[in-house]
Amino acid sequence: MASPDRPFHYEIAPVDPSEYEEIVTVWEASVRATHDFLPEAMIDYFRPLILNEYLAAVTLASIRTRDGQIVGFLGTAGHRIEMLFVHPEFHRRGIGRSLLQHAIDVQEVTEVDVNEQNPGAISFYQRMGFEQYARSETDGQGNPFPLLHMRRPASAPQS
Repeated sequence: MASPDRPFHYEIAPVDPSEYEEIVTVWEASVRATHDFLPEAMIDYFRPLILNEYLAAVTLASIRTRDGQIVGFLGTAGHRIEMLFVHPEFHRRGIGRSLLQHAIDVQEVTEVDVNEQNPGAISFYQRMGFEQYARSETDGQGNPFPLLHMRRPASAPQS
């Protein structure tokens, strides 16, 4: 991974299927840094699903270093954010905010599900104008990881 001190640009770029392995590397690093409630077996379970199924099912956008290395990505389907991950070496640098703002402005996303055990993500989405409207006891696969269902009202202030 490139040094976080190296400059990078905030240009949003599409992701080619040939870059899925790199995307999964960013996903895994981010999950390990932010999802400490997930056991290793769950990360191992999700890795091939993300690589072989989930990435192809969403519209992907990325932010890269100047040399083209992906440091953050976003996956959307319709008006929903399905995934947003930033490599931990690049956290708190505006990458997630830039990706999310792009999704709001260009793709008109309004909804996201967030793991309840990830307070940093909940706080991030709240700062971006999302509000909780429901809660599920399990994730989409029926695992005991509660989800908060959040949406961004049309009246939410622009970030």
